[in-house]
Amino acid sequence: MKWSQAVTDYKHYLQIERGLSNNSIENYCYDIKKLTTYLNNNTIDSTPISIDNETVKQFIYAISKTINPRSQARLISGLRNFFDYLIFENYRKDNPLDLIESPKIGRKLPDTLSVNDIDSIISAIDLSYGYNGVNLGERNRAIIETLYSCGLRVSELIELKISDLFFEEGFIKVTGKGDKQRFVPIGDTTQKYINIWKSIRNHINVQPDSKDHLFLNYKGRKLTRAMIFTIIKKLVEKSGINKTVSPHTFRHSFATHLLENGADLRAIQMMLGHESITTTEVYMHVDRSHLSEVLNKFHPRK
Repeated sequence: MKWSQAVTDYKHYLQIERGLSNNSIENYCYDIKKLTTYLNNNTIDSTPISIDNETVKQFIYAISKTINPRSQARLISGLRNFFDYLIFENYRKDNPLDLIESPKIGRKLPDTLSVNDIDSIISAIDLSYGYNGVNLGERNRAIIETLYSCGLRVSELIELKISDLFFEEGFIKVTGKGDKQRFVPIGDTTQKYINIWKSIRNHINVQPDSKDHLFLNYKGRKLTRAMIFTIIKKLVEKSGINKTVSPHTFRHSFATHLLENGADLRAIQMMLGHESITTTEVYMHVDRSHLSEVLNKFHPRK
């Protein structure tokens, strides 16, 4: 079996059996591409079936000089999954990464925005800003409010549709990873700003493939991930906040603020769309003072 055939089959498996998005599939296969590039550069004649533990160890040792421990751990995990798939399909009997340990890494937690930070970012929005007659300032405010108040991933935000808005019931329908859907509560303030944007959107010449998408550019097409990152970057610079802020920072802040104010971890898990509660726990970086308050308030022998 050639590497190209093995990767093609693996992609089909990830798409059909695992239900992963195209972005996730490409990330998984990027690890394999690094391995095959190493084999080609060093004229090592190994196939997915014949490659052994020693060759993989040499590859990881070589690449460890160019990537950080976290990236190295992710690469090892990705390759291990690939060879587990080959075992599952009876192409191999062993996994060449079984005896290879991932580097020890600390838990990396993204920056969290305070409520004042978020207010500063929203205040930095020029609500009169427009282009070709489209008020993009009101759109940007609705975007930031939705990211923070609903805890959405950037991919979920750009795919949010008008038909997903159930304002009378106080929910929006979100399509997450693997096309799994969930309902997320949405507050009155965010509803108000979305409705303002919708009234502006009604006057845009919307392109046929974006008829139902909520957030559009001035040409009437749905926004890209890169555009959301650019909007946030400019607003953070303008507000003078000295933190690394991405769309995911608002999601993390959403979850952290809920927990700090007493929300149940299981409820947060459902709103974030995490399959496992342990994934949600990684997002919850709560300071010790808050934990002490919880203990003093709720424990019977405080």
